[in-house]
Amino acid sequence: MRVFSRREALVTTAAISAAAAAARSSPENMPMAHWRPHTISRLIVGGNPVSGTSHFSPKLDQEMRDYFTAANIKKMLADCESAGINTWQSRADHHIMRMLNEYRQEGGRIQWIAQSASEYADFRHNLAEMVPLKPIGVYHHGSMTDSFWSQGKIDQVHDRLKAVRQIGSQVGLGTHRPEVIDYVESKGWDLDFYMTCVCRIQGRTREEAEQVAGYKLEGNAGDFFWDADREKMLERVRKTAKPCLIFKVYGASRNCATAESKLAALQLAFRYAKPNDAVVIGMFPKYQEQVRENSQLVKQAIREQNS
Repeated sequence: MRVFSRREALVTTAAISAAAAAARSSPENMPMAHWRPHTISRLIVGGNPVSGTSHFSPKLDQEMRDYFTAANIKKMLADCESAGINTWQSRADHHIMRMLNEYRQEGGRIQWIAQSASEYADFRHNLAEMVPLKPIGVYHHGSMTDSFWSQGKIDQVHDRLKAVRQIGSQVGLGTHRPEVIDYVESKGWDLDFYMTCVCRIQGRTREEAEQVAGYKLEGNAGDFFWDADREKMLERVRKTAKPCLIFKVYGASRNCATAESKLAALQLAFRYAKPNDAVVIGMFPKYQEQVRENSQLVKQAIREQNS
């Protein structure tokens, strides 16, 4: 494992401080959504790549883990702030929380939307560990939400959201299934936002996924992405009055072959998105710059939708 020199650490710290200053001096760089009392960029940087989760292949998972050293995590967050991205969505585990704390100690100002970490046996203990980092929003992990739904235990999630309300953050619910939102809205749950996946991963058995695909799948059936799922969830996003954070817009890199394919995916999302909705995009800038490219593409998609 590479050990970073003191000089490299100082350079990274200086870059973080410079990015924070640049972000403060140009608040209009990125279209914003209002989550009173907070304002979030309509492009949010996602946390899956930092955690080594590609939803593409084990090889890419490992490559992400190797790339995202502490220095590279902090550099990406600093680049995001420079580009006007003021919010990071990521899981509330020890690794992520330590990185966020370190980044802020070095001058970073990025806001945090926390995903509950499903490995915690005690949900409330996980919440207590988040509190010192002042997340502006906390949402119940979508895969866990959908698991409770499949088991007929979704009302247990409602009890967990009540605990989130008690820590003073915006309360969110993650899901990959539009019917979960249908149910929650019909029951009038007390929450502030949804984390909505446009790809129904982990919601089908292998047999169901292969029937939809029309061919035999290789690898994890939960990572099967079907384009027709996108508009089903996006219709639900448009229907709810609650703000939505729309993720898997690029299909976990499946729609990233060209800038044109990425723009088309964003155009689809913003065709349905409400003014206070945002997209969440995980970035892996090992081979090419992604932060500014995604920022420009999001601004273009919003501009075209508003014209």
